[in-house]
Amino acid sequence: MLANRLIQQSTRRLALQPGSSLLSRTPSSIIASQVNGSQRRLIETAKISHETEQSSILARQRLNRPVSPHLSIYKPQVTWTLSILNRITGSVLSGAFYVYGALYLVAPAFGWQVGTAVMAAGIAKWGILAKGLVKFPLAFFFTYHSWNGIRHLVWDNARGINNAAVVKTGWAVLGVSVVTALGLCAM
Repeated sequence: MLANRLIQQSTRRLALQPGSSLLSRTPSSIIASQVNGSQRRLIETAKISHETEQSSILARQRLNRPVSPHLSIYKPQVTWTLSILNRITGSVLSGAFYVYGALYLVAPAFGWQVGTAVMAAGIAKWGILAKGLVKFPLAFFFTYHSWNGIRHLVWDNARGINNAAVVKTGWAVLGVSVVTALGLCAM
């Protein structure tokens, strides 16, 4: 488009120069129409705002994108279930450590006692069922995240990365985590 305009303007300049060979060969009606600068178009043009143009481009692009399937059509597998469980346990553990750390720092300002001796004495007053309901999830989150971390360290050494080994180690980590958590709860 730019090259066409450049050629057109150059031709006009040459045609307007006195003594130009273009003037002698070109009919006067064509020269007059080019000198005038008015053009006749058979189509109408409408100015499109920049935002409308952008949104229409985006709408056309969205129509060409593939639609991803919903998670409900996937069969639950041990690999992705344990992967999300590892992320959840890590988030819960780190959140609990941050909350307890902040509580431990601000407790003296309010006169609260949150030391280990005070907390152990308070929990000792609970019944067996209440202790188990609180201790087992915390112990399981800790043990599962720890054992699965070891599993990931083994993967970092490029061992046990095939599909069968990943499934077997996933079930093994889950079983060892439950047994270890029950052992910690019994203490």
